[in-house]
Amino acid sequence: CIECNRHLKFDALLRRAEALGFDRVATGHHARVVVAADGRRRVGRGADRAKDQSYVLHVLDQDALGRVLFPVGELGKAGVRADAARLGLRTAAKPDSQDVCFITSAGGRRAFLGERIPLRPAEVRDARGTVVGRTEAVELVTIGQRKGLGLAGGTSPRYVVDVSVPDVGDGATPVVTVGARHDLLVDTVALDGLAWSAGPVAGPVQAQCSAHGAPATARVEGATVRWDRPQRRVARGQSVVLYVDDLVVGGGFAA
Repeated sequence: CIECNRHLKFDALLRRAEALGFDRVATGHHARVVVAADGRRRVGRGADRAKDQSYVLHVLDQDALGRVLFPVGELGKAGVRADAARLGLRTAAKPDSQDVCFITSAGGRRAFLGERIPLRPAEVRDARGTVVGRTEAVELVTIGQRKGLGLAGGTSPRYVVDVSVPDVGDGATPVVTVGARHDLLVDTVALDGLAWSAGPVAGPVQAQCSAHGAPATARVEGATVRWDRPQRRVARGQSVVLYVDDLVVGGGFAA
């Protein structure tokens, strides 16, 4: 969603709208654009917290935020559906989007990716480097995963704590490392591409690592988020979005 927003909805679509003579684009995101006293705009959480989509909009810059409207951001989802039904819109009862919108439930991620990239097998190893299992597609493995790793039964639950995917040309075998639940916990996460809405925040922030995940208190030191309490590992490339109160103040991608 985040890269789609960056490159399609709020780049290509905005440019297309401008070419057609429109100065604003409205979308159905549950979020708000909040203008501060200094005139800078920030993304704010939507009124319906259960449907809030501010997380996936953290990459929008000042130019984009000045040209978009989020008309349902102040409304609850139930009210939006009721208004749509009253107006006779065919999408009034359409189910909410789940997971990746362009991947069908029939084929799933495996079919979608398998048509576009080679899926490579990987060894599953424990912390000592002992091979304990095997997976047929390392590209489908995620941090925290338990199933589909070829692990023997009768042991304590083991979770993916790291995924190493070498370049295709170097001949190395991909490796998935598993460990206990407590091995998933870390004190920090380094960020690539950290960007602030209006300068770094020196005090505590609320850092959120998934679209509907619970934010946790942290402080930002350079390009590193340091949690007040250990948190679950964040997969490489996952967005870490920073809030103060209900406003997005920055964000980046787990390194």
